[in-house]
Formats: sequence, C-alpha cells, structure tokens
Amino acid sequence: MYKEVLRSIENIEIYPVISLLIFVIFFVAMFIWVIKVPKTYIDHMKSLPMDEDEIIKNES
Repeated sequence: MYKEVLRSIENIEIYPVISLLIFVIFFVAMFIWVIKVPKTYIDHMKSLPMDEDEIIKNES
C-alpha cells in the first residue's frame, strides 16, 4: 500500500537526494567548525561542569 502511495507522488525521487545533501552538509560544516574552533573555547567549555560544581558547593 505504501509503495503505491509513494509511487503516485510526482518527483518523489528528489527527497532522498535532498536528505543526503542536508546530512552531508551538516556533518562537513560541523567538521570544519571543530577544526577551526579556538583551543581556549574548548578549554573553557571543558571546565564548565567543574565550575558549576564549585559554585553549588560554595552556595551550600
């Protein structure tokens, strides 16, 4: 049944191509961002969980 419904839609074959392009573009963009992000930003984000624990302990 579903095959017949999908076959009846015109130009349905473009959707898998668009989905693949979005998937590839997203992961290429994330890879480029990871390569170009400053090391100081990574160190800052890495230390955030520990900083929050210290703040909670100081408030108690």
